[in-house]
Amino acid sequence: MKRLMLLLAGTAVATTLFAADHAASAPKADPAKGQQIASTVCVACHGVAGNSMISVNPKLAGQHPEYLLKQMKNFKMNGGTPERVNGVMNGMIAAYDEAQMGDIAAYFGEQKQKPEVAKNRDTVELGQKLYRAGNESKGLPACAGCHGPSGAGIPAQYPRIGGQFAEYIETQLRHFREGAESAAPSETSRTNDPNKMMRMVAIKMTDGEIRAVSDYVAGLR
Repeated sequence: MKRLMLLLAGTAVATTLFAADHAASAPKADPAKGQQIASTVCVACHGVAGNSMISVNPKLAGQHPEYLLKQMKNFKMNGGTPERVNGVMNGMIAAYDEAQMGDIAAYFGEQKQKPEVAKNRDTVELGQKLYRAGNESKGLPACAGCHGPSGAGIPAQYPRIGGQFAEYIETQLRHFREGAESAAPSETSRTNDPNKMMRMVAIKMTDGEIRAVSDYVAGLR
């Protein structure tokens, strides 16, 4: 347990330093300008004020602007393979510069999320246990250690996940798990987590554990 905690502490420090440097270099954002883009472009997939109605498209309302900005920058092609591959988002974000992406992120960060609910009573106990305590026997840390007891995350460090679609969370965990086994990013893998933090978590999870914790997260407030 001590070894696991030391590993997590080192990773968290590195991630915090990365986030601090990123936040310091980010341009000042204008939510009003972001609303103009969000209400005419982003709304088609992410819904009014970032409250998506379709689980394949994540809810953006209430998400930390720093996290949203990072994801948008990761979707940018920049002349080569983007850090995060998605056929739709890679094309959608191409038209916007960093200042505009910052405006979009600031706008969504100010919106109020309409949260989802947990639906599977059969797995709620397992999901709760994994989220709050992890599984020490296989070195799986508690999700709450980074994302907080209510899934609110920590600004500039860890994203808000509480209230998100269970299906979306499950998909991303599977993508991170595949990313741990893959050398290059693809549509079905994610490798854009600092210090491989999420990949280190997802690779230790079974399909059942991923489904259970994803459903539990959807019901967090």
